[in-house]
Amino acid sequence: MPNTESAKKRVRQNVKRNALNNWRKRQVKEQVKTFLAAVQGKDVKTAEAEFRKTAAILDKVSSTSTLHKNTASRQKSRLHKRLKAIQGSSK
Repeated sequence: MPNTESAKKRVRQNVKRNALNNWRKRQVKEQVKTFLAAVQGKDVKTAEAEFRKTAAILDKVSSTSTLHKNTASRQKSRLHKRLKAIQGSSK
């Protein structure tokens, strides 16, 4: 248990930040899941739209301390590779 006022405040801040970080990560995971569902369904138009949403969310989250920029970039690269694969197979 925290004894000093500053330690009590730190606990409050940690709880608040943890909740916000978890919310942001959950947003990313849910959006990635919808993108992957579109890719599995081989629906190119939907997959393109979902990829744009996913990239936007990853960029927004990586601008905070929740997710590192390189991690977001790596995820976008891997997802884009999947998008290109279904775009190539649909032609």
